Amino acid sequence: MHLYSDFLLIGADVGGLHIGNMIVMIIFFLLLLAILKKVAWGPLMDVMEERENFVANEIETAEKNRKQAEVAAADAQAQLDKTREEAQQMISEAKDAGEKQQADIIEAARQEASRIKVTATEDIQNEKEKALQELQAQVASLSVLVASKVIEKEISLEDQEALINDYIKEVGEGK
Repeated sequence: MHLYSDFLLIGADVGGLHIGNMIVMIIFFLLLLAILKKVAWGPLMDVMEERENFVANEIETAEKNRKQAEVAAADAQAQLDKTREEAQQMISEAKDAGEKQQADIIEAARQEASRIKVTATEDIQNEKEKALQELQAQVASLSVLVASKVIEKEISLEDQEALINDYIKEVGEGK
């Protein structure tokens, strides 16, 4: 028994270490680890896994949002370019319309000036002809009057008419 008791006491000289106590402590330590694994380690690992999933989801969401922001920025730039192009086209169309309107106004003014010129020429020609007719009528009546006074001699009616007609022809050719 002494052997057995010596076996159970190791280093009794220094204060002693009992193997029975050590076995009991190891059993309680293992029991404590099992309880911690069941009570603390499992929920702690669940929380850590949940946190890891949360962080991964946040990173994924941030990446998705960044890509969406890039797409939105590209769309906005494309829309801005399209708007600029439309504005430039509207300016170009307005400029072309203004130039066409200017050409139309100039052409209308030329046509109006030409019409006025033609009308004035016709009016001048009509007035000239009217004045010549009035002049011929006055010359004819004056020539008859002068001829009757100058020639108080006997001239036949036929000679008098021939003389008047010759005078009218001379005045008509003198136009």
